[in-house]
Amino acid sequence: MSDTPTLQLAANENPSGMPPAAREAAAQALAGSDRYPDPAGVRLRAALSARLGVHAEAIVLGSGSSEILTLAAHAFVAPGEKVVSSQYGFIVYAQAAKLAHARHEVVAARDFGHDLGAMRAAIDADTRLVFVANPNNPTGSFLGGGELLAFLEQVPAHAVVLLDEAYTEYLTPAQRYDSMGWVRRFPNLLVARTFSKAYGLAGLRVGYGVGQPALVARLNALRPRFNITTPALAAAAAALGDDEYQARSFALNFEGREQLTQGFAALGLRSLPSAGNFVMVEAGDAAGVHASLARQGIHVATLEPYGLPRWLRVSVGLPEQNARLLRALAAALHPAND
Repeated sequence: MSDTPTLQLAANENPSGMPPAAREAAAQALAGSDRYPDPAGVRLRAALSARLGVHAEAIVLGSGSSEILTLAAHAFVAPGEKVVSSQYGFIVYAQAAKLAHARHEVVAARDFGHDLGAMRAAIDADTRLVFVANPNNPTGSFLGGGELLAFLEQVPAHAVVLLDEAYTEYLTPAQRYDSMGWVRRFPNLLVARTFSKAYGLAGLRVGYGVGQPALVARLNALRPRFNITTPALAAAAAALGDDEYQARSFALNFEGREQLTQGFAALGLRSLPSAGNFVMVEAGDAAGVHASLARQGIHVATLEPYGLPRWLRVSVGLPEQNARLLRALAAALHPAND
């Protein structure tokens, strides 16, 4: 049996691990874990309020941003009403619609990303919730701020747009836009973000939604009272203030994404431009390649559930991890050379 450690590149986690300040804060918070956590997450919401420039009443906390997505479906959609999302959108959108007993219309993608014009056309009188991811997981596609703003201006007030920004911290300065400013303008906009990706806290399950207070109150009315643990609340507040960790994570991801993209091209493989912390690559016999990588101790994501059976999604790792993945991929593609 190999002594080489297993390499997890399937879940878009931060390869840098937890921020040191967050690790220390969580450890200290354990001492108070005989008591229930703060149900309102006052300290974390105050920190987010200061960072984002919104009122604390505009913030709802979730057990990861996935809980924000499912809470939104329950809060805004009655059974039989309609949810709209894009082909190749995050799989939780379909799950959220199903849990709400909603009708779910999936709009065909354009170039593996959102076709906002077609999505606007799909919004009818029965539509109550529209999921838009930017960047999109698993394809990595990105919508410019101008495109998004034009879309928001066209969406009728009876439909809530949930802008899923789980990977927004990985956007370059040129790609960034002011979604927090849009929240103040559009009463039917809810922005969802997470501490699982760029902040390195995937195992602690902390996410949040930002919207106008009346909108957020509808989610809070359904939110489980103690949905985030005391160590998780403390770690998230500490991570939010660790700008040095964020800068390192951004640089590491930018360079690692280029390393993977160039490596895939050198192997003759097509990959898609990505604005996230992952790259989608066309592997042909993706199931066979996935199995070969697993035998070599490397786990990546298969995309058959998304209707992309020829593709794999590879999370960006540390430089040496990316290099190991590329070597293993070469061996998987050319077994005779293994």
